[in-house]
Amino acid sequence: MENSTIIFHHQMPAQLRFSDVDRFGHVNNSVYFSLFDMCKTRYFFDVVGKDFFEKTSTVIVHIDANFISPVYFPDEIVIQTAISKLGHKSFTVIQRAINKRTGDVKCECETVMVMVDNDIKKSVDIPQYFRSAVAAFEQNEDLAKQ
Repeated sequence: MENSTIIFHHQMPAQLRFSDVDRFGHVNNSVYFSLFDMCKTRYFFDVVGKDFFEKTSTVIVHIDANFISPVYFPDEIVIQTAISKLGHKSFTVIQRAINKRTGDVKCECETVMVMVDNDIKKSVDIPQYFRSAVAAFEQNEDLAKQ
């Protein structure tokens, strides 16, 4: 995962619950995926629009996480999200959990998602409105090109 060149324009705080902590006293690794999912959804709402999921859906086809250092309850973390690549039908989402106070990266995640038409339940090309909105938000016009 090569995230050193990614600029994260989208971030949101992620509230930890006591039940997120495992017997070792840190946030369980499985919890990160729920937090990342919640923040991906917020990214889509904020960048593409709230009606995004009425038109299409997304399916995760690959996910890869690096757990760098533990998060302990009640640490405050922020999830940063960016789209780094748009293909024809798939796109890559880069996310990381950082400590709000120190800025230390706790976990990095790379997710490949495929665009799916809700009616026919099959993968489809990424719509131009999605491509344009993401390119403008990420300040990367190369993302707008097919």
